[in-house]
Amino acid sequence: MPILKYFNPLLLSGLIVKHTFVAMRYKLFVFIGLFCLLRLNASAANYTFDYDNNCNRAYQYYMSMHLAEGNAAIIQEIRQNPYNLMATFLADYDDCLVLMMNGDRGEYEQRKDHFDERLDLISKGSDNSPWYRLCKAGIYFHWALIHLRFGENFKAATTFRKSYQLLKENQEKFPDFDYNKVFYGVEETIAGTIPDSYKWIAAAFGIKGDVKKGVSLLGTFLNSHNNNDPLHLEAVILDVYLRFYLSHQQPQVWDFLNSDQFPTNNNLVNLYIKTNIAVNYRKADIAIALLKSNQASPDYNRYPMFDYNLANALFLKLDPSCIYYFQRYLKNDKSKTYIKDCWQKLALMYYMDHNMQQANYCRSRISGEGNAQVDADKQAKRFGENNNWPNLTLLAARLLIDGGYNAEAFSKLNSVTEKSFNNNTDKLEYYFRLGRVYDEMNNEAKAIQCYRTTINMGRYQPEQFAARAALQMGFYYERTGRKKEAIDSYKECLQMHDHDYQASIDQQAKAGINRLSEN
Repeated sequence: MPILKYFNPLLLSGLIVKHTFVAMRYKLFVFIGLFCLLRLNASAANYTFDYDNNCNRAYQYYMSMHLAEGNAAIIQEIRQNPYNLMATFLADYDDCLVLMMNGDRGEYEQRKDHFDERLDLISKGSDNSPWYRLCKAGIYFHWALIHLRFGENFKAATTFRKSYQLLKENQEKFPDFDYNKVFYGVEETIAGTIPDSYKWIAAAFGIKGDVKKGVSLLGTFLNSHNNNDPLHLEAVILDVYLRFYLSHQQPQVWDFLNSDQFPTNNNLVNLYIKTNIAVNYRKADIAIALLKSNQASPDYNRYPMFDYNLANALFLKLDPSCIYYFQRYLKNDKSKTYIKDCWQKLALMYYMDHNMQQANYCRSRISGEGNAQVDADKQAKRFGENNNWPNLTLLAARLLIDGGYNAEAFSKLNSVTEKSFNNNTDKLEYYFRLGRVYDEMNNEAKAIQCYRTTINMGRYQPEQFAARAALQMGFYYERTGRKKEAIDSYKECLQMHDHDYQASIDQQAKAGINRLSEN
């Protein structure tokens, strides 16, 4: 997450140009300030949580990334109904989306006080309403993701805990309140993937999660609500990411993303989600086509994360035009995330083009740029700290497999054998990549044989290949209905330590055990 990328997985990213909505945001908070002054002497009985037409319009606008229109609808609601706390809650989506998408520290410093201001406003409402705790919990949840986005991990954890506890209280007090299922479901799922080594922290925080229960809560909500209901659009997005990354329901999620229920026209949130998942689901050509067809859309170029997604898709196709889009992302991005990753991929693209001067230059930029908060940047940092270059055949095969170009990848791998490689790392990768191609081609016997060879050779190595092979074996056994073998493979994956991408690999293995276990 993978939430969204910071949900993680959890992971979201993207970019919003800071000054686009400054005037509208100024008006919004002027009105909220006046709103507070008007209500200083009001009793809780005066306040409401009313999801009326203005609030519905605001929510629809926010969740399609039309932030100016969303803020305008909130201002209209404050004018017409100054005691409606639902407007206060929904206004938080502007901050959440901007900060999650752009990762701009300056923007964060300007907006962070809104967190306490909104909670203070909602505290004026009646705690006899089920929305009282839910709106607070929703704001805590949003800001937990924001704090995680900015590397404030302890603050993220404590904020997440407050959200979780409020949702538990709300569930006990209002067990029939359906809207509690949205945030409670996703938080149950996240908590259910906490590695065993961190369980004591979760226990100290009073958090005990369950992947199956969390996904089920979201599914139940979605089955009984529609897009005109509060929180529904957010529930759809959260459900997509949870089922794709943690419940291992990639085919079902992909079918949904290609249905009429998930439009991408004039909806940059959905466009981002679909293309992000396409890149991670070996559908690079679809991501390329979608992103290129939307480049003329209003506001598209305000979000550099689209350039990052397009660059990655082209990179997986071995298309040199990815260089242009990686450079655009580096130029326009205001965060420090995926910067090292971009420089690494630029270095690798130049290396595949046999331009070693540019390849070495890009590699030299990795150490001094960005941060190493997410797995991709951590791996890029390690790449920048050594002088080794990957085997060209294996590199090309890896990218082609990840892009969904299996015939081309198999052709590359079929041109070499284990004896073609001089070091153990390359041999490990060779068997793992060969296993992945056979897996994609539904050749079970050869896929499992290659995965097992990778595990036996690399169990104690720092590279990711052995752990990833065990994870892929788990996926294969689960997909084919062999639950015991799947659980055994996931456990074997978790027994390997100190390897690349450990956080995301362990999370997926933990989620696999959780969803397959009886208790």
